[in-house]
Amino acid sequence: MKFRDKLPRMSGAMIIAIAGAPAVTGGAWANTPTSSISANTVAAATAPMTHRRTGTGTPRQQEMLGVLLREHNAARADVGAPPLRLDAALSAQALAYAQKLAATGRFRHSAKSDRPGQGENLWAGTQGAYSYEEMASGWIEEKQDYRHAAFPNVSKTGNWQDVGHYTQVIWRDTAKLGCGVASGNGRDVLVCRYSSAGNIMGRYVY
Repeated sequence: MKFRDKLPRMSGAMIIAIAGAPAVTGGAWANTPTSSISANTVAAATAPMTHRRTGTGTPRQQEMLGVLLREHNAARADVGAPPLRLDAALSAQALAYAQKLAATGRFRHSAKSDRPGQGENLWAGTQGAYSYEEMASGWIEEKQDYRHAAFPNVSKTGNWQDVGHYTQVIWRDTAKLGCGVASGNGRDVLVCRYSSAGNIMGRYVY
């Protein structure tokens, strides 16, 4: 889970804050928020919610899906993992959850029972401030701390959560990808779902 807040530039400076940490749930590993933001809530911005069509067939969603699939598969190709294919059902589920998070201002993972066998990556940032490429890079840039070993011993830092988004992106046995993006409360929220889920104890990423 990544949260990025891009504040207005002051004398050329940019402030970016990332909050969130992962936890173990249900036999697979997923990223969940901590109280560094608040218990389960991203502080709401004052900007009003954007009301625009956000179905999976809208130009916005189609553009996002093209970028996210390309960025995922480029990262996978770098390590020899097979490419992902888009899945319409996963995308619809991801979009529905992104819309829920955007509408409520909450920033937390969906219940495992709501997505059996699926992995999930979350990203949120200031509305309109980030391209889809930048959203994806928030996960993929974790590669710098990745080490190749059996999960969870996959991070040079000693904390697997520092690379947990990246390892799901490149998890070899994951075959299908679905993503959705929504805006509300001054934030863009991106949700990606993966089938089957990665980040499984004792297994190699690829």
